[in-house]
Amino acid sequence: MQKISYPNREKWEELLKRPTRSVSDIEETVNTIFEEIKAEGDTAIGNYTEKFDKVQLESFLVSKEEIEVASTKVSEELKQAISLAKSNIERFHTAQKTEKVVLETMPGVLCWQEKKPIQKVGLYIPGGTAPLFSTILMLAVPAKIADCKEIILCTPPDQKGEINPTILYTAQCCGVTQIFKVGGIQAIAGMTFGTDTIPKVYKIFGPGNQYVTVAKQIATKYGVAIDMPAGPSELLVVADDSANAAFVASDLLSQAEHGIDSQVILVSTSEKLLNDVAVEIENQIQSLPRKAIAEKAIENSKLILIDNDENAIDLINEYGPEHYIVCVENEEIFIENTVNAGSVFIGNYTPESAGDYASGTNHTLPTNGYAKQYSGVNLDSFMKSMTFQKINQEGILGIGNAIELMAEAEGLQAHKNAVTLRLKSLE
Repeated sequence: MQKISYPNREKWEELLKRPTRSVSDIEETVNTIFEEIKAEGDTAIGNYTEKFDKVQLESFLVSKEEIEVASTKVSEELKQAISLAKSNIERFHTAQKTEKVVLETMPGVLCWQEKKPIQKVGLYIPGGTAPLFSTILMLAVPAKIADCKEIILCTPPDQKGEINPTILYTAQCCGVTQIFKVGGIQAIAGMTFGTDTIPKVYKIFGPGNQYVTVAKQIATKYGVAIDMPAGPSELLVVADDSANAAFVASDLLSQAEHGIDSQVILVSTSEKLLNDVAVEIENQIQSLPRKAIAEKAIENSKLILIDNDENAIDLINEYGPEHYIVCVENEEIFIENTVNAGSVFIGNYTPESAGDYASGTNHTLPTNGYAKQYSGVNLDSFMKSMTFQKINQEGILGIGNAIELMAEAEGLQAHKNAVTLRLKSLE
């Protein structure tokens, strides 16, 4: 990892850049695939599945028989772990339900707000080098709690045309409506436009590589909402001498093994801790099955020595990490003053892995600095707020003149007339 000591604020922007390609680098490819799938539907999806996933499929839809077979291939121990995680995620997201808001803003003017589920949602689950069945829990569980009617899942097949059995088992447990063997840009385009096989959805959720991230952003041009532009995973740890260096190194490596374009950063006022963590990383990385991937990600990563807590907090807010671990003696100052982060993990015994899998919080989080303006996925992500109002005769008499004056001031005579007619009927 690159070590930087006491960087000047003027250099922070350059220092904190993510190792990602710009949208313009990828957009042309995404647009080409989108246009072909819009025009040719399943045929184009099949062609791109053959090109990128190296397999020809007779059907994209996963059958009930495939799901049943998959269930037999998942160990009982893993099923129990999935059940525990699902229970915690259900409890935390069910607690996010809110009551209908009802208010009489003035006599005779009744306003209220209700939340309604998004009827059709699409979930994208990466496959590739790591089949992220845990993301199904994070997306399908709140979708089910929100009462979404159609929950569509797309995930890439392997070269045998199969889906990882744990993905199929988890999807079935969480109430996914239909599962399709489609990945990458073509999956996002399929859910955006709809094909003879894949339904069109109203909102797309889920992480992916940089191509999937750009594809989701392009989907918004065609009237489909997305959860957020969630790209390659990232982690920032702030730690001092109260932290366990081995724990910190394990957390950094847990994110580094996601992909070669992942980024991890350690910020500290202790040079000794930075050095100890660097040694631990070298030791621990040797035994990782995904060592080659982690090593590439570590090349994009940084150890930053900072002079005081205030500057550390400012730097962290400038970065806006997806995952943020606070492991310092005076943790409260960091918790209270950090305003840009996707999800926060506090103390020596709170690994980021807990949030990835089983503590109950959601791991679908804003990356690439989007934590400055986006929330992570939560129950409200699968719902929309609708407002209602009912005005009686007393209410229109009380509010009517104000509406008339405002409408006239804006030059909108028909707006004024809609009120004036009602007021005259009550004279």
